[in-house]
Amino acid sequence: MTSIHETLKTYWGYDQFRPLQEDIIQSVMLGKDTLALMPTGGGKSICFQVPALAQEGICIVISPLIALMKDQVMNLKNRDIKAEALFSGMNKREIDRILDNCIYGNIKLLYVSPERLHTEIFQERLKKMKVNLIAIDEAHCISQWGYDFRPSYLQIAQIRQWINEDIPFLALTASATIRVREDIIEKLELKAANVFKKSFARANLSYSVFKEENKVQRLVNILQKVPGTGIVYVRSRKQTKDIANLLRRHRIRADYYHAGLTGKTRSIKQEQWMHNKTRVMVCTNAFGMGIDKPDVRVVVHIGLPESLEAYYQEAGRGGRDLKKSYAVLLYHEGDISQLQRMHEISFPPMDEVKKSYQAIANHYQLANGAGMGMSYPFDLGGICKTFNIHPTTFYHSLKMLEEAGYVSTNDAVFQLSKLRFIVNKEELYKFEVANKKLDPYIKAILRTYGGAAFDDYIEIRESKLAANYRVHVSHFVKVLHYLHQQNIIDYIPQSDVPKINFTRERVSIDSLVLDQEMIAFRKQVKKNNIDSVIAYAQNQIHCRSLQLIRYYGETDGKACEVCDLCLQRRKLGLEEKRFETIAQFIVDTLSETAENVLPLTDLITKESFPQKEVMEMIRWMSDQKMIEVDEERNIHKLI
Repeated sequence: MTSIHETLKTYWGYDQFRPLQEDIIQSVMLGKDTLALMPTGGGKSICFQVPALAQEGICIVISPLIALMKDQVMNLKNRDIKAEALFSGMNKREIDRILDNCIYGNIKLLYVSPERLHTEIFQERLKKMKVNLIAIDEAHCISQWGYDFRPSYLQIAQIRQWINEDIPFLALTASATIRVREDIIEKLELKAANVFKKSFARANLSYSVFKEENKVQRLVNILQKVPGTGIVYVRSRKQTKDIANLLRRHRIRADYYHAGLTGKTRSIKQEQWMHNKTRVMVCTNAFGMGIDKPDVRVVVHIGLPESLEAYYQEAGRGGRDLKKSYAVLLYHEGDISQLQRMHEISFPPMDEVKKSYQAIANHYQLANGAGMGMSYPFDLGGICKTFNIHPTTFYHSLKMLEEAGYVSTNDAVFQLSKLRFIVNKEELYKFEVANKKLDPYIKAILRTYGGAAFDDYIEIRESKLAANYRVHVSHFVKVLHYLHQQNIIDYIPQSDVPKINFTRERVSIDSLVLDQEMIAFRKQVKKNNIDSVIAYAQNQIHCRSLQLIRYYGETDGKACEVCDLCLQRRKLGLEEKRFETIAQFIVDTLSETAENVLPLTDLITKESFPQKEVMEMIRWMSDQKMIEVDEERNIHKLI
């Protein structure tokens, strides 16, 4: 066993841990089940990576996002840490090789999707591994009360059947309400869990909300005033491109990003933004997960997100270097009604869900009882066109099928081509002698990438190989396919298409069952999420930061002093509690009247607040368009 501080210094170059990291690590090193609640950018990964390296054995990391797994494995390999990832759609030989390395080699961290846990091959190999820790990332996905529920997470606790029962579980999340935390502990069957919670307050992050008719112009103004890297979240793919183009016309270096782009294109755009060749990324919520860029100075949301959890995570990508940053939400009244309409559309009628399920199964020519565990390239648009289904209806039907456990989907992730020699050097030499025309191509591979491909899969670029041998790329690719067919190499061409995975065998339409009570429950949960977002946007009294941390169950926080409402309060010269008390008194008093109207004189004399303070508050509330004072000095409540 190696010292955790020595491990941290050796691989990350840090002399000390961030707050809570060492406590969490010590807990799992003592074999305790642990729940870690840390805000976005708080350093959750260190909490399982360090104990994985400091102890003998391998850590199994369960993660829902391929892009996140891919990025973390790449980052670990760059630190000379042996790590691998398994996810749906991978080549069987590659999976076999990785699992063998986890048993007989020196792999320290294996990232797996939750669906992978329940395949027979994984379960049998897992029993032979010396596991030192099970880490469950994005643990809130296990809760049906949460905003990002994934049914595959409900089966994670079963992994205890195949490992030493004393191996600790570490559940990690950046966003979990009290109810979701309780659900995580119950559903993962955490035993006497140690719970570590870092405050959800972000002292360096200034939250602001502006109700704007011309949101894009306000966005331009913000980006011209706040220097540095930025992220702009929008609701549609079309908006990403339109707004990025508009920003470029204002000489702001902007690009756009959404899930509809090829994986390769997204990878290039992300790299350019990470290295500051692009200043502002205009994107859907497909962008950001797993990206650790510390110097993001501003995160702007144009329109309302679907939950405060999603907003908190996305806004929290600003200021990870602990320097002053801004999180701005721009909305208008139409965004509220749009969000409410989308909630209704999100739960299609049962006949539409069945039609979508049948379309998917027929598209992949699956017979009843077949398909379980199979993965296919997923062309949503093509299926909709072939079977005449509206894309929005199909998308939400698919989400309902996912929550019911029939299918799962993976976003497109760009992966370079890979190859491995599946013959030894002596056998390869004999093949070269017998196939002299292929000898130069094999030598090109060996000269370009060395002998590493005899030991494991290596990532290759066909264009580089073709350039070295001075032939067209398509010709070299044909040679690689031929060598694959001859069982000389295992060649896996690059991939950047989304996948659909059948997590259960195909059933007949009559046998397709969705739990109507659960659907009604999930619909109510999502409605509550939307109501919380609207309340956050419309709040014009309480500190934004306090509103967010209270949502997560923190009751002892202090006003941030840097959000838009705290700054307004400070201009009035009122301390936090008095500001809130007077503002709430005015709102409540107006609400008591039949038409939310009250003579100004009645309001001033109703309570014992100093007239000057009440009048200043009225002026301020009028400026914020919370109230209006007419010519007859009657006060009208506007929100």
